[in-house]
Amino acid sequence: MRVLSFSVLAAAVCTALPYEEYILAPATRDLIPKRVYHVNGSISNPSALTNAKGGKATFHGVSSVTYDFGRNIAGIVSLGISQASSQDAFIGVTFSESSLWINGEACDATADAGLDSPLWFPVGHGSGRYTAEKKHNRGAFRYLTLVANTSATIAVESVRVNFTAAPTQNLRAYTGYFHCDDELLNRIWYAGAYTNQLCTIDPSMGNALPLLGTITSSGNISLPETVPWWSNDTIANGSSVLTDGAKRDRLVWPGDMSIALESIAVSTYDLYSVRMALESLFAMQHADGRLPYAGKPFYDIVSYTYHLHSLVGVSYLYRYSGDLNWLAAHWSQYKRALQWSLSSIDSTGLANVTASADWLRFGMGGHNIEANAILYFVLQESLLLANTLNDTASSLAWSRIATTLKSAANAKLWDPAAGLYRDNETTTLHPQDGNAWALKANLPLSANQSSTISTALSARWGPYGAPAPEAGATVSPFITGFELQAHFLADQPQRALDLLRRQWGFMLDDPRMTQSTFIEGYSTDGSLHYAPYSNDARISHAHGWATGPTSALMFYAAGLRVVGAAGARWVFAPQPGDLRGLEAGFRTSLGMFSTEFKRGKNGYTKLVFETPEGTLGDVRLEADGVLVSSNGTRVRLVNGVATGLHGGTWRLKGL
Repeated sequence: MRVLSFSVLAAAVCTALPYEEYILAPATRDLIPKRVYHVNGSISNPSALTNAKGGKATFHGVSSVTYDFGRNIAGIVSLGISQASSQDAFIGVTFSESSLWINGEACDATADAGLDSPLWFPVGHGSGRYTAEKKHNRGAFRYLTLVANTSATIAVESVRVNFTAAPTQNLRAYTGYFHCDDELLNRIWYAGAYTNQLCTIDPSMGNALPLLGTITSSGNISLPETVPWWSNDTIANGSSVLTDGAKRDRLVWPGDMSIALESIAVSTYDLYSVRMALESLFAMQHADGRLPYAGKPFYDIVSYTYHLHSLVGVSYLYRYSGDLNWLAAHWSQYKRALQWSLSSIDSTGLANVTASADWLRFGMGGHNIEANAILYFVLQESLLLANTLNDTASSLAWSRIATTLKSAANAKLWDPAAGLYRDNETTTLHPQDGNAWALKANLPLSANQSSTISTALSARWGPYGAPAPEAGATVSPFITGFELQAHFLADQPQRALDLLRRQWGFMLDDPRMTQSTFIEGYSTDGSLHYAPYSNDARISHAHGWATGPTSALMFYAAGLRVVGAAGARWVFAPQPGDLRGLEAGFRTSLGMFSTEFKRGKNGYTKLVFETPEGTLGDVRLEADGVLVSSNGTRVRLVNGVATGLHGGTWRLKGL
């Protein structure tokens, strides 16, 4: 079967997809503010700079104006100056993702402490256009404040931003779409896709981490304590790379990729940027097989779980791209990496973790359930990859290890009284991450045990979402992304949708958020404090690890799941919960996967799905009837199941 290169797929895709009005990415890379948010001091006609036809905003002495771009954006700012009354005149620019951190003295933060310095333009040099240096590309901001700090009169005729995110993409040419009868879910799906676009950058614009490890913070930050910042470190090869966050860290983090990659696959299909990220990690692999915690220039820290997330990224990239040549080229590195993980398995049959670094959770170590659940998941993925490459010896060995690990995890870590797995044998903590990953990895021994875990996790929800007790009083969109999958996998779709609305609805619509992208983390009381950080201004409001709903809605609510290379094998198994109507689809290098269905009180009133010609798949529906293909083939559902269907268009008909 011929598989198109995923690096050139976008050129062959028609950009006219349904529901493109929901896409948040701009139609042009030349952006101007949408509106005036706030004015301090004396400024004539500040709204002129929101008009594409032009005009002048005149600053009379010390003054400032904050502009709102209407959504989170990213890029390099330019000012058009027509007049300045003094050679000593300056205009400063500050940025903020959240309305909480708007001020005229500093930007929100990219470092561990303090606030970022403003950009100062010496506009007294004369009329003309003043553009920030490339190193001062600002990764994400919704609000931009212009500040005049002298007695001069300054006429500004334009403020523009060159949008630099997703540098190789045709920004609105999505390859996927989603729409249902719940408007909130529609908005969430597209906000997730846009978040990942903001987190995709020119590799030469990575975070230089100028102050990593040199600044500490205690107590409150007092203005104007500001620190330098720049984004000019080359973090990968190529022309585009996927990073964790738009504002910071702007680095390759494999854990974030475990969520972001699948959401990218069903929205923009920018797998080139994913491949560049993974190759940057493989380039840093140690002789013993260990992969880094994060890409350069971050410290070389040992992380058992993030090492495994890199391997998850490899299997996902192959699944959605079908690029067998790429997989084969990195297979020896993959096997060395997996062997490094397996060397930690002790006589119990479980991995004994000795490194504490993870996703900023507390207490990683020992026979940890999260680490062992991810390892079990990776082993299952590795078996599929080994079979693809006819590596029988590896497959046999890994299968035996996986069987023992599953048995040991249930024998040593399952707590039937709580209906959850313990973090390890020595604690009473029942973590969100380990239990969500246990369901994702199919670690439970029965459907009843899976349902029990789903019930216990949902019983802990607060008004702002699902807590991660392993990280203090924290709501982690990263880990809750896996919990969403867990509830669907436990056959509890309504629970998944309820959680999605509660947590991501809060993240999307709260006025302190960007109303366009998803935040890195916050407190269980709804405050925008993320327990692992002491500096609240540092929290990223556009973080790829928070985009789990974009893939979960496609794979589970819509039921379109790719299980073989680029969708050569697929499963169609919608779990709509309380949704009554849904249309969704995405494209891989093999073609289009799509569905449309409507439901009434007695079940489906319409159901049609399409998969590419030359593929094969299975169908699982909560329905009786006959599936009829466009060429007249009829397949009867048996207990809602039909297997071995060929690709094409199929409709559900009554018996």
